[in-house]
Amino acid sequence: MENLENKKNIAQKWFKELRDSICDGFLSIENDASDNYQHWDNLNSTFERKDWKRANTQHDGGGGTISLMQGKVFEKVGVNISTVFGEFSDEFKESIPGAEQDPRFWASGISVVAHPRSPFVPIAHMNTRMIVTTKQWFGGGGDLTPIFPIDRDTEDFHLAFKSTCDKYNTDYYPQYKEWCDKYFFLPHRNEMRGVGGIFFDSLNSGDWNNDFTYTQDVGKTFLDVYSRIIRRNMNKQWAIKDQEAQSIKRGRYVEFNLIHDRGTKFGLMTGGNTEAILMSLPPSASWK
Repeated sequence: MENLENKKNIAQKWFKELRDSICDGFLSIENDASDNYQHWDNLNSTFERKDWKRANTQHDGGGGTISLMQGKVFEKVGVNISTVFGEFSDEFKESIPGAEQDPRFWASGISVVAHPRSPFVPIAHMNTRMIVTTKQWFGGGGDLTPIFPIDRDTEDFHLAFKSTCDKYNTDYYPQYKEWCDKYFFLPHRNEMRGVGGIFFDSLNSGDWNNDFTYTQDVGKTFLDVYSRIIRRNMNKQWAIKDQEAQSIKRGRYVEFNLIHDRGTKFGLMTGGNTEAILMSLPPSASWK
């Protein structure tokens, strides 16, 4: 038990460190915005942080911190961390490994969603987490949702994650890429949400340190490759028609997150903070 508590503390500390690194990296991008963004110079390009707590009872507790920026390059970006514990409801525990007989759980993680102002900078998502029931595992991944797909961006994004995966297991990338493609799919529209990435869950190889280091590297890889893609595209000029296309794509993003996303369902069904859970939604969207 002491060893497990130590692992929980190590993981929780890492998610905070990763949060700080991502916020610092995105702030650096904000500071390097070109004259294209002069119209939004009056915005306060900083992350505002807000702590939240679950309703602490005998069995449930924890909380997290929302870090939200509405700036120039990033029209809206959230970098949230949380650590929660409690008991799954009867209707939910059957779908969670290790919770069927014992509904108690502990979960810690980070979630990032970026909605850039430029239609030529892709929407991006990344999350990693550690979950403990009577079993213990890691999960997470990262994916890219461009309004106008650019081959170089897609290739760089996938190559970065492939290189990270291959350091640990050459089976990871093809398996997690396929999982991502199947997961981030809108069946009612018969289309993918974006150009994919990787998605993994229930990772427990028997070597906790190796699994944790891999999970750390997924977060680092996302920050590195996505930052490069942003800087490559953020200063391109855009037109009203480009913004209209962006608004429609954002609508698709909303549909997936509200209808299909497991993280949204997990957060709402475990008494999470609604503001933090819905942080992933864009500042505006449209449908057709």
